[in-house]
Amino acid sequence: MKATSLIANLQLKRLSKEIAPTLEIKSITQDTREIKAGSLFVCISGALFDGHKFAQEAVEKGAVLLIAEKPIDVEVPVIYVANSNRAMAILADAFYEHPSQDFRVVGVTGTNGKTTITHLIDQIFRDHQEVTGVIGTMYRRIGDEIFETKNTTPDSLTLQKTFAEMRKKQVTTCAIEVSSHSLVQGRVWGTDFDIAVFTNLSQDHLEYHHTMEEYAHAKSLLFSQLGNVYQPEKPKFAILNVDDAVGRDFQKMTAAEIMTYGIEEKADFRATSIKITNRGTSFDLLFAEKSYPVHLQLAGKFNVLNALAAIATAYVAGIELDSIICSLESIAGVRGRFELVQGEQDFAVVVDYAHTPDGLLNVLNTINEFKTGNVYCVVGCGGDRDKTKRPKMARIAMDYADHVIFTSDNPRTEDPATILEDVVAELGAEEEYQLIVDRHVAIEEAVKQAQKNDVILIAGKGHEDYQIIGTTKHHFDDVEEAKKAIATYYIGNSSKK
Repeated sequence: MKATSLIANLQLKRLSKEIAPTLEIKSITQDTREIKAGSLFVCISGALFDGHKFAQEAVEKGAVLLIAEKPIDVEVPVIYVANSNRAMAILADAFYEHPSQDFRVVGVTGTNGKTTITHLIDQIFRDHQEVTGVIGTMYRRIGDEIFETKNTTPDSLTLQKTFAEMRKKQVTTCAIEVSSHSLVQGRVWGTDFDIAVFTNLSQDHLEYHHTMEEYAHAKSLLFSQLGNVYQPEKPKFAILNVDDAVGRDFQKMTAAEIMTYGIEEKADFRATSIKITNRGTSFDLLFAEKSYPVHLQLAGKFNVLNALAAIATAYVAGIELDSIICSLESIAGVRGRFELVQGEQDFAVVVDYAHTPDGLLNVLNTINEFKTGNVYCVVGCGGDRDKTKRPKMARIAMDYADHVIFTSDNPRTEDPATILEDVVAELGAEEEYQLIVDRHVAIEEAVKQAQKNDVILIAGKGHEDYQIIGTTKHHFDDVEEAKKAIATYYIGNSSKK
């Protein structure tokens, strides 16, 4: 693309020097490692690195045009703007020719449930012969091709490049997890969302947002960014969980048509007569004065809400309700989300991503619905994250499990032992629990202790196949660890090796 055509998309800018009309831009990047001849380099002032300091390196590697917020001394033209992040989003959308406008984009935001809901939505559309894409915590997927992801929601450049590849592969629906960080940081600027889904709001990320009010405001941005016009050929919808007070409040944040879902509150899509077992959940779906029986292979009341969100999304996209339910009933589960560890043991082992107080409470409540023995909970809290939730996680574990083992999650740059001190700081001296820093040993210990009909919950990491200690990722998979422990210590009839 001609540089002059590209930067014409920036209305407020200052040029350091004239740009040759023949100058071609072959790529855009904010990472000097990705620069090639003909690149446009965007200088971003990030939390860890300031791209302005790498301006000369970018030029030496082949950058022919730079975007910057503050003065830099290089021989190529520089476009000065007030906000490099905003400029990058505008340029990325233009460079890749507005790809998100060419297919359906469903954004899912909220504290818990985003991964499950995006995967439920994805499967429904796949079952209806659509080519789909998924972007989120686990990966970016285009059709059947999977790509690694650094963040739940990528930066605007990566996002638009991914959308462009989806368009090339003829994707018709993309479901994307939209984090609160990404909304505040403008990572989804330029994305043309067609459907926005709100799951719930509970305590998380307060190390970043500071207050629950700021956290809720961040989530609300997805709905306000749906736009303010009505286009029959590309209608916009907001799908809101009205069991959550924040979801009810979000009805004021958008001009889009609203569909509500819930269990406790009156809603467009409402679940009643819920029955939960260790093999799944059944309920009656009430919609438009009719009742539809639903039998999920997913366990838990929280998964009923996840299913309702997916049902509402598929319905407003034009899929018949009976057909939606048929698809949902065929879904066995999502990796790391209430995942049952398969084996010959006579007790259950569940691996779940629950890493917030509300998430842990939901999973333990579900287990308590069907348990016939004791409940073991192996749980910890991540380092360099909201410290105020640590004692809350401990209290929930102690109140809803029979045996609790506190252990490491992803300690990152914090001392794992210090994190555990924070976790148990508000527990009484008379309360019984185990502190085992080594997560491998903690999982082994739970398996050693469990008896017939007990349930072990290994919470916090879910699908993750790594543990971050310091700044290094080490391979660690809760499911793998549980299977190894079962193979080592279980020999049948609840006896241990």
